Amino acid sequence: MSTRMRDLLTGGLGELRHEPTAKRIRAVLDGRMVVDTTRALLVWEPRRIVPSYGVPADGIAAELAPADAAATDAAGTIGAHMPELSGRPVLDPSVPFAVHSAEGRAADLRAGEQDRPGAGFYPTDPDLAGYVVLDFGAFDAWYEEDEPNVAHPRDPFHRIDVLPSSRHVRVELDGHVLAESSRPALLFETMLPARYYLPPDDIRAELTPSSTRTWCAYKGQASYWAATVGDRVVPDLAWTYQQPRHDAAHVRGLIAFFNERLDVIVDGERPERPNTPWSPGPGT
Repeated sequence: MSTRMRDLLTGGLGELRHEPTAKRIRAVLDGRMVVDTTRALLVWEPRRIVPSYGVPADGIAAELAPADAAATDAAGTIGAHMPELSGRPVLDPSVPFAVHSAEGRAADLRAGEQDRPGAGFYPTDPDLAGYVVLDFGAFDAWYEEDEPNVAHPRDPFHRIDVLPSSRHVRVELDGHVLAESSRPALLFETMLPARYYLPPDDIRAELTPSSTRTWCAYKGQASYWAATVGDRVVPDLAWTYQQPRHDAAHVRGLIAFFNERLDVIVDGERPERPNTPWSPGPGT
């Protein structure tokens, strides 16, 4: 019997996983290069859906000292529900690094005048002996080779594809048509629903710029829009990449809506809204 690839990729989600990378990995803190290694690992703690960097502990140009006991989620109750990936909540990037789902000990990091409590984690696993896993957000900058990296380490098993399309796309919320286009760009991303990026001229709703900004390791910085729907304003319902990273260059300046929060009708078909970390919470 054939096995669905998604099931293979997610079958080990509840386990501690690692993968060596041939990339030179560097990190800056307080103006100093405190990590510079070609022996890094990508490390996923159980139920984590994005990796962290694990680096040889003896190669860090910073002090690592024992920290208070690490916060743990042994019961597996923290996280976002993504039924397509797991029957248990997954630890998406919004769950802080300080929440650990693997056995191990936390470490505080100090470089110059900078203290980063809990920025290191030593997993109790023989395959990771001698390595410390680092909190990406605790550093001022990261580089893969000479390219700056943002948000989190890039996963070699994760990719995006952006394709021009002539599908007819209509975006609706509560009976109001917010956008309609037959020239979308479709963005396909591993383990996530397809996103429909539309030209600004095909947007019918009144959109107001938001101060919200988020970062994606693959697409870059997103800026958000509130949409006027009838007599109410729905915050951060759409987003744009004005300066996308190279993999997402073809969505530059286009606008996408959260299909978790409204209806995206494609060629007359109205699929169910997907369930992801961006889905509205109860009562919203």
